[in-house]
Amino acid sequence: MVAAPLFLALASVASFAGGECRPPKDSSEAKLLAFFAAPIAFSPAGHAERLDPGAVRLSFDVTYLPKPAANIRRASYCQRKSENTDLSPIFPRPRLAVGLPGGLYLEGSYLPPVTVMDATPNLGSVALGWTRAMSSNAAGGGTWVGLRAHATFGEVSGPITCAEDALQTSSATRACYGTKPSDDTYEPNMMGGEGIFGWNGGARLSAYVGGGYTSIKPRFQVNFTSQGGTVDDTRVLLDDSRITAFAGGAFKISPRASLTAELYSVPKDVTTIRVGGSWMLRGAP
Repeated sequence: MVAAPLFLALASVASFAGGECRPPKDSSEAKLLAFFAAPIAFSPAGHAERLDPGAVRLSFDVTYLPKPAANIRRASYCQRKSENTDLSPIFPRPRLAVGLPGGLYLEGSYLPPVTVMDATPNLGSVALGWTRAMSSNAAGGGTWVGLRAHATFGEVSGPITCAEDALQTSSATRACYGTKPSDDTYEPNMMGGEGIFGWNGGARLSAYVGGGYTSIKPRFQVNFTSQGGTVDDTRVLLDDSRITAFAGGAFKISPRASLTAELYSVPKDVTTIRVGGSWMLRGAP
C-alpha cells in the first residue's frame, strides 16, 4: 500500500504564519489540492454494470498519478515557495461491492491506518449505484443506464509538512526550522454524482461512458513546533467543484474473474487511468 505518499505533495500548500488560509480558486495551492483529488475520487474503475441482488464482488485497482505541471508546483498565495511533488506514481485501492434489490448496488473501500513512509492513512470511500437495462439480445448483450453517488472521507496524518529529511537548524526564517518532524493531517472530503451509459458485448465484455459533478472540500492542518517553540497550526481550506468524465469496462477471463480498466478525467485538472481486476465471491453466473 502506497496511499500515504500521495499526500506528501500537499504539505507545501501550508503557510508558516499560522492561522487559517483560504487560497483563491486560481491560486497554485487551490489547483494543486484539486489536482490530487482526481486520483483518489471513487469512480466506477471498470465495473458499473448491474450486480444481482446478493452478489458480492471483491475488486482491486491501481491509479496512475501524473506529475503536476510546473506552474502549480510553486505556492502563490499561502506562501511563496517551491512545492514537493515527488510522489509515488500509483495509488492502489481495494473495493467490495454488494448487489441490492431494485437494480441498486453498494460499494465501499477502506485504507486502514497502516503507517507507510511515516504517514498514516485512514481513508474510506462509499458509493450507491442504480442500473436499468435498456435493451438486450440473444447473445447476452445489451445496453443499460445508471446513476451513481459517491463520497471519500477520512484523513492522512504524519510528518507531511516537515518530514525528518526536511528539518534544518541553520536559519529560523526558512521552512522546517527545528529538530522534531511535524504531525499534520489531510482530509480529502469529496462527494459527487454520476450518470452512466453502458453496454454488454456478450458474456465476456462490458463497457461504459459517463460524466458527473464532484464537490471537493479538502482540509489540511499543519502541526509543527519550531526549535524556538513557535507552533505553526496553519489550516488550509478549499471549497470547490469539478466536472468529471470517464470511460471504462471489464473483460471476463473466467466466470468469476475479470480484468478492468478506466480512463478518468477532470478536464480542468488532470486525466489518469485505473487498471485492476475483480473476483466474484458470490453470485457468479
